[in-house]
Amino acid sequence: MSDSSITLIKNSRIITDKSDFVSDILIQNEKIISLEKDINVEDNFNVYNADGLLAFPGGVDCHTHLENKFGQSVTCDTFDTGTRAAAFGGTTTIIDFAFQNESISAQQAIEYSIRLAENKAGIDYSFHLVLSHIDKQALIDLKNVINDLGISSFKMFMAYPAIMANDAAIYQSLKVTGENGGLICIHAENGPVIDQIVKENIEKGLTSPGHHGFSRPAIMEAEATNRVIKLSELTNAPIYIVHVSCKESLYEVIAARKKNLKVYAETCPHYLFFDDSVYRSDDFDVAKYVISPPLRKKEDQEILWQALAKDDLQVVSTDHCPYCMKEGHLGKINQKPLGLNDFSKIPNGAPGIETRLPVIFEGGVNKGIISLNRFVELVSTAPAKIFGLFPQKGTIAVGSDADIVLFDPKEKNIISASNHQSNVDYSLYEGMEINGKIKKVFLRGSLIVDKDQWVGSYNFGKFLKRGETCKV
Repeated sequence: MSDSSITLIKNSRIITDKSDFVSDILIQNEKIISLEKDINVEDNFNVYNADGLLAFPGGVDCHTHLENKFGQSVTCDTFDTGTRAAAFGGTTTIIDFAFQNESISAQQAIEYSIRLAENKAGIDYSFHLVLSHIDKQALIDLKNVINDLGISSFKMFMAYPAIMANDAAIYQSLKVTGENGGLICIHAENGPVIDQIVKENIEKGLTSPGHHGFSRPAIMEAEATNRVIKLSELTNAPIYIVHVSCKESLYEVIAARKKNLKVYAETCPHYLFFDDSVYRSDDFDVAKYVISPPLRKKEDQEILWQALAKDDLQVVSTDHCPYCMKEGHLGKINQKPLGLNDFSKIPNGAPGIETRLPVIFEGGVNKGIISLNRFVELVSTAPAKIFGLFPQKGTIAVGSDADIVLFDPKEKNIISASNHQSNVDYSLYEGMEINGKIKKVFLRGSLIVDKDQWVGSYNFGKFLKRGETCKV
């Protein structure tokens, strides 16, 4: 945006994590430069009227998988389709994943991921570095990545044999991140025990997708959560538990936070709207719910919602990890049908990047469970703070990036895969009618979504270097 190009959003009801007020928003050089009522319109202003709309800070989704390779499968959304879908869902910043291993260094992994995204991304982006191989050099690299490359968060898996980290590796990594302002994000499931349960089920001929859900018990998520919290306590390093799905795991998080340990956690929309009853079928359509951790009991949903309201959980992210239900859809191969005769071969994951804000608004705000301010905190402010992006992202304030979502809380909206932007060929929320629709989305002051039209560009998204984590 040039010096002469100024954008003015009139009559906005601005919602942040702490405020609710009516103001105009004046934007120049990608930043918010004034929040006042009745700003005079000048000839060189691009003017938008926000009468009757809510203005939220752009969503921050800190858990997405675009063009990620797991085994034989690659997620079906690329950085162009995935970031466009995110924008239509009111998200203007994502944190995706770069994968380190024995054959690729931390710096190479990050540089590769930036190259994948830089000419495609329609919104701003950063990466967590996935740590699957820890030795002396990897620990040195980890420190350098935080200090030199602006990557201050790291993902470690306690499940999946190909990328699973043992307790000693997690302990070593926590020591380094704790001393250098970094943060370890943990997929907490007891992988070796779960793998044995899966093997036993397959040997019994229990191969349909529904058996996935019952092969990953909640108690094994809770056990791993407890174990990694103890490692965090031992090293005095912060930890972030991804995709908490059940009360058993949640209670471990609550207990740790009551002891003032540096423990943060997220859940995902699918755990708030669906339950394990979907697994009680031998139909392959159940494969769309093959995610890890799996969907849990109906009672877990209410407990998770209350945890969000009370700040026992800090973030709602998507874990957007999309695979097509039809093999060959848009040329995508090794998708969900890879496990047609063996649920353990079904690529794990579900879409959600485009529906997070609308469904959480419907299920949380419209149902009276969370306030407007808490909604903004969960989907934007808290992830920006935890992952070193605040106040550049996550708020509407003078000096912040002009990432703004104009939202009509009253317009009816029916969710359908027939009109979404993602490459994936289904929506978990197909046919769901909600009250609330995103009308316009601005990224750094530029309009990128206008009603049902994409008006952004695929090289406008910027790589974001992030600062010290957990400033909450």
